[in-house]
Amino acid sequence: MKNFISVHDVTDIDSLVKTALQYKASPFTDKSLGVHKRLGCLFLNPSMRTRLSTQIAAQNLGMEAIVFNVSGEGWSLEFEEEAIMSGTTVEHVKDAAPVFGKYFDILAIRTFPSLKNREDDYSELYIKQFIRYAGIPVVSLESATLHPLQSLTDIITITEVFKEERKPKIVLSWAPHVKPLPQCVANSFSQWVNAWGRADFVITHPEDYELSEEFTKGATITHHQEEALQGADFVYVKNWSTYHDYGKLYESDPKWMLTNKKLELTNQARVMHCLPVRRNVELSDEILDGPASIVTQQAANRVWAAQAVLSAILKSK
Repeated sequence: MKNFISVHDVTDIDSLVKTALQYKASPFTDKSLGVHKRLGCLFLNPSMRTRLSTQIAAQNLGMEAIVFNVSGEGWSLEFEEEAIMSGTTVEHVKDAAPVFGKYFDILAIRTFPSLKNREDDYSELYIKQFIRYAGIPVVSLESATLHPLQSLTDIITITEVFKEERKPKIVLSWAPHVKPLPQCVANSFSQWVNAWGRADFVITHPEDYELSEEFTKGATITHHQEEALQGADFVYVKNWSTYHDYGKLYESDPKWMLTNKKLELTNQARVMHCLPVRRNVELSDEILDGPASIVTQQAANRVWAAQAVLSAILKSK
């Protein structure tokens, strides 16, 4: 594996999942693989689970993980080619990224979309420029459109939980929120489940919350949540803002919040969420604190997803 930006960087999802679960069973199997190697974690936006799990994963492999909060501790970066830097940006990525390439063996980057200009966000300029100029493998810790480590974690968790000899029915359900959120997690989860091809996949959301077909093609899409929930084995709850009229939150209808009553329509479904979660807005207390929730297990698996990815990159170098 050269980079880890999307599912397209993975040749065999099941093999990567298997590796992650092997690390979960024995975290220090490859404790010398990354000795004398450095992982640079650059955060242009805040993080908790992603940051901590990636650091732990690197340490399990013997790597030194160095975290740098670019937005709070570094110079403001410019990413546009041929920019006239007479404004607020101080350093161009063309100058910064090659230096990072000398400091580190792998570069991990987290950035969010602006939710102001869809063309700019979906161009993935920031992460593409780091790939272009750093000269070392780049791992996405979330980008403007995708969150591949989260999605790999989700597939790991589903594989770990579901033991029946059939395809599970997985439902991605839009949830209310107090502010517009990126489409990254929903895009990425859709992309990975479709590429995995081992599930009956349904996406449900209110009208006007369609995601890009680039990521959802292959899924069944419905505006009727209760219809989608019928017979579901897993329900992944997530808010996202509008894609076509970009970055808007038209409504926050509490009727879309998942409850135990709605879960009665499912096949005793397990409930997933990437966290952080707005309790009693996105998901009810009764779900999060009840037996259906696997959000803690899901979050814990972030370590093994990151460890499997870092291992694959180190072994390919």
